[in-house]
Amino acid sequence: MSDSQRLLDEGPREAPEPETAEERSHKLGLKTAGGAIAGGGIAAAKFGGLAKLFVWLFAWNGVRDAWRLGGWIAIAVVAAAVAVFLVVRSRKAARA
Repeated sequence: MSDSQRLLDEGPREAPEPETAEERSHKLGLKTAGGAIAGGGIAAAKFGGLAKLFVWLFAWNGVRDAWRLGGWIAIAVVAAAVAVFLVVRSRKAARA
């Protein structure tokens, strides 16, 4: 006899009553409140004006960092050009 046939022969069963949200939160304690706060923050970041703020902050920081990095690269290029100029000038002076 198969399992499904055996279950059919046993007849209907009564399902346990589902747990209410209040019972579940009482059982979990403060974990539920933390999850609700985190979920609310994520939803606000995803759907609200907070998302625009985060996108703006990331974009602004990226532009600012690129500007700073570009400044250091420019300083390095100028320093290398000055060093090459001084070396070429000293070699010409040594030949003369």
